[in-house]
Amino acid sequence: MNNKDNARLGILMLDTRFPRIPGDVGNPDTWPFAVKFAVVEGATPEAIVCDDVEPFVQAFVAAGQELVASGCSGIATTCGFLSLIRPRLAAEIGVPVAASALEQAAQIQAMLPPGQTIGVLTISARTLTPAHLAAAGVPEDASVQGTDGSSFSQTILGNQPSLDVPAARADLVSAAMALVTDHPDVGAIILECTNMVPYSAAIAAATQRPVFSIYSYLLWFHEGLRPREFG
Repeated sequence: MNNKDNARLGILMLDTRFPRIPGDVGNPDTWPFAVKFAVVEGATPEAIVCDDVEPFVQAFVAAGQELVASGCSGIATTCGFLSLIRPRLAAEIGVPVAASALEQAAQIQAMLPPGQTIGVLTISARTLTPAHLAAAGVPEDASVQGTDGSSFSQTILGNQPSLDVPAARADLVSAAMALVTDHPDVGAIILECTNMVPYSAAIAAATQRPVFSIYSYLLWFHEGLRPREFG
């Protein structure tokens, strides 16, 4: 892996203490390239997902500007709910910003056969509003399924120091199965929550649908920031 001093991708982290296992956006070993992280103090999962992001906007901007000053040429975040403020982050930080896995929606929808729609798996269907979805370009006919009240959601939103990985995997597979059972026209699934990535393979195997996430999004995003050299 390249030295992080040469990183082109900067990732704005929520203020968390839950374990960031391999696959999680906040685990540096998740990425096949160098990244830099910056924690936005006070921006806990509950504050961003369940409350109001507005008090933290300038803190996200400041942290992003610091990452750019250190050499990053693109910025990402660790919460899908931040799609709501992506335009302001990009405008004030001054570089491309990939704020949410949901921002892949238009491209994914365009790939699907006629009659199929996107399914969104979110950590909190209760607080994922039409404004969040519209800001990310998610089609209005997309189906949404939450993991509200599950062990996974309680751990992440409660910012708990331990994570029951098998229980989390079971929670996400169960929610994904409910999504495709209730909405059989779902042809592809987007994982809104960046902490769901470690369970992508299990979800794809159970639902027999392609699964897109912040991981798939940032692999594509980074390729534009630092294209591969051939020859």
